[in-house]
Amino acid sequence: MSRSPGRKQENHKISRELFVLTYGALVAQLCKDYEKDEDVNACLDRMGYSIGIRLIDDFLARSAVKRCRSYSETADVIAQVAFKMYLGVTPSVSCSSATGNEFSLILDKNPLVDFVEELPAERASLCYCNLLCGVIRGALDMVHLEAEVTFLQDRLKGDAVTEIGITFLRKPEDRKHRRN
Repeated sequence: MSRSPGRKQENHKISRELFVLTYGALVAQLCKDYEKDEDVNACLDRMGYSIGIRLIDDFLARSAVKRCRSYSETADVIAQVAFKMYLGVTPSVSCSSATGNEFSLILDKNPLVDFVEELPAERASLCYCNLLCGVIRGALDMVHLEAEVTFLQDRLKGDAVTEIGITFLRKPEDRKHRRN
């Protein structure tokens, strides 16, 4: 029995669509369970963090990336390798601070909102994709990079783009390097 050459790509697309639909159902259920958007946002962040601390092992094994030497290199790997690998998109990266520890990932297309038209008016402060912030933060924590990750702009809220802000909380020279 032979396989068609496009089969793997087709399975990947089906898996992503299933994930997006399942994610939408998860957010809808959390909105039913919690009255406040802040509680839903916090729950999504915690879930994402748990995913991130487990996903980093898979990412490091499958991507074969080398150790990043700077925060800008880390932001580039997140955008160009991790997002492409897991979500099939490549956000652009911009540094937004003179100190070089604040970056923005700008997504022209966010696959998590493929089946979402708009947020209900009563859910104006809901950060629908907050899971992504938790995933990034959890993965970075596992490689000893403490960061604050937040949504700065969101197309679901009428912004022109979706923008995720990453602020590394320690200066590069604050990290201790061990050599054996």
